[in-house]
Amino acid sequence: MSDITEETSREISGIRSWAEEDRPREKLILKGSSALSDAELLAILIGSGTRGESAVDVCKAILKNSHNNLNELGKLSVVDLKKYKGIGEAKAITIVAALELAKRRRIAEVKEKEKISGSKDVYEYFHHLSDLRNEEFWVMFLNRANKIISAQKISQGGITGTVADIRVILKNALDNFATGIVLCHNHPSGNLKPSNEDKELTQKVKQTAKLLDINVLDHIIVSDTGYFSFADEGIL
Repeated sequence: MSDITEETSREISGIRSWAEEDRPREKLILKGSSALSDAELLAILIGSGTRGESAVDVCKAILKNSHNNLNELGKLSVVDLKKYKGIGEAKAITIVAALELAKRRRIAEVKEKEKISGSKDVYEYFHHLSDLRNEEFWVMFLNRANKIISAQKISQGGITGTVADIRVILKNALDNFATGIVLCHNHPSGNLKPSNEDKELTQKVKQTAKLLDINVLDHIIVSDTGYFSFADEGIL
């Protein structure tokens, strides 16, 4: 037990001797990535801070203004990030690229599953929509085993809404030989309550799709506060 304590003590002493900008990197090597805070991980991406502030300090400030929420951080553009002292274009691009990779990894994990088994899988796939500042309407096309054939953006609108054409949705479903579809759109406002228009569209798509022997399995509303499932709430 004393040997472990002595080893830990040596590590801590070593960390204190490193240049401040290098500490997150060395900590990752010694402890693993999960031991680092969000600010420390971001600090590795930007490499250096400013005169008087370490990279970690700069990243703490960015996270603080994002309410220490990575989803909020993911909504920032290169232009937004460049407003912070010590963040130039190259560093801003690096942060945006890293966060985009994280989103794509999330989608890839859902794709690797045998099938879509419920609303949570759909939410994980479309979670990236919660970062958008405008509404987008997407449709996921599934085969008879509920495996993803593809997912396509049907429309894009403004902050308060977008219009989805039923004919476009069903044409794409037929083109993909889909037997099941899941509707999904985001609410940038964070409000997950479906509007009357959302409910009417869902019913129209469901009724029309039924004539083509295509099942509407769910309609998911995504925001940065979570998601709403028409199927889970029994209103599909």
